[in-house]
Amino acid sequence: MAFYRTSLLIRKALSSNCSRRTAVFSSCGSLPYNSSNHDFRTRSYSSSESEDKGTKISAAGYHLSNGSSYMRGLVFWEPNKPLTFEDFNMPRPKANEVLIKTKACGVCHSDLHVIKGELPFASPCVVGHEITGEVIEHGPLTDSKIIERFPVGSHVIGAFIMPCGSCFFCSKGQDDLCESFFAYNRAKGTLYDGETRLFLRKNDKPVYMYSMGGLAEFCVVPAHGLAVLPDSLPYTESAILGCAVFTAYGAMAHAAEVRPGDAIAVIGIGGVGSSCLQIARAFGASEIIAVDVQDEKLQKAKLSGATHAINALKEDAVTKIKEITGGRGVDVAVEALGRVQTFSQCVQSVRDGGKAVMIGLTLSGAKGEIDINHLVRRQIKVIGSYGGRARQDLPKLIKLAESGIFNLEVAVSEKRKFEDAGQAYKDLDRGSILGRAVIEIM
Repeated sequence: MAFYRTSLLIRKALSSNCSRRTAVFSSCGSLPYNSSNHDFRTRSYSSSESEDKGTKISAAGYHLSNGSSYMRGLVFWEPNKPLTFEDFNMPRPKANEVLIKTKACGVCHSDLHVIKGELPFASPCVVGHEITGEVIEHGPLTDSKIIERFPVGSHVIGAFIMPCGSCFFCSKGQDDLCESFFAYNRAKGTLYDGETRLFLRKNDKPVYMYSMGGLAEFCVVPAHGLAVLPDSLPYTESAILGCAVFTAYGAMAHAAEVRPGDAIAVIGIGGVGSSCLQIARAFGASEIIAVDVQDEKLQKAKLSGATHAINALKEDAVTKIKEITGGRGVDVAVEALGRVQTFSQCVQSVRDGGKAVMIGLTLSGAKGEIDINHLVRRQIKVIGSYGGRARQDLPKLIKLAESGIFNLEVAVSEKRKFEDAGQAYKDLDRGSILGRAVIEIM
């Protein structure tokens, strides 16, 4: 029943979001927009106007009418060097891109892999890729439908996979395989014209973007990677919908295709793993097994829907999973840590004909081993899953959060100030963050 209730909510989400967007534009459609000179006169607020609208404007301001604008961002220079705050020229969106005043950004292991040099990426760069914020400006020649959907002043959430909307895979609805995203952003640290939007204020040198470069006061996001965030959801907790929950949903809905009554095991209960537990519960899984090496995380996992918890330091995880499932193994096992050992555990934990879904990134070039005969004879399916599909899935996730089916407060374990972002990654590396930490930038 839970699966069908969730499906109904998802269908309602899509229809209600469309009506909400239409209503928002009817009241905001006359906002001034000047694409010819592109000088940040799209929208600016006086302090009195902002108070009337209930909008808090930061000291940085949206633009300085009498001079050049700038902002702060957190820069990764090279492995084993500290992250530093730097001043940037105000980023300028191009066609079908949106300038966002960043409100919050999650702290993710993918960023940490880049910071530690485990995943090659262009540097210097601004990391941070799960954000919420407020629309400030549209790029010149932006499609009118995008301006309708995301009027200036609207609250939005950004997915870390930012689909171009027009490549081979995007045209088939497979936003998670967007060719432009991987060819430009992940390979070069740019947006889809091959250029970054970030330039240092002191010398105009380019700084690259991990996704949108979310650990900055402002960021530029391709519009297809955004969804409207309703006023009922908070900026801070909702940021995790753009990666932790987005990744979990992609794994459960598209890769694993979880069905009511399925037995699920999730190995690695961090921000993404704990989100997998909640999504599995929403989809009606009967047995939800959490595997980790920290008792604190396993205790917290029960709040996210885990029916069983296994500490892999104290007992053999594969043996225990098969014991819980009557000797068969689970229908779906999810590896959310990115370790060679847990890759193997994931494959060994599934029943005959089951699915082993890999979502944890690891050291570049790492190899996992599989017993080929077991794979062939027992019809084991090993599937990689990087994330969800922004245009399809973000509205569904927002509705799940808005309805309370996905509990954002349980998923977010701590909030940090912008100035403490560097320390947050150190704490993440030490394993002292139990769920997901979110940086408040507003």
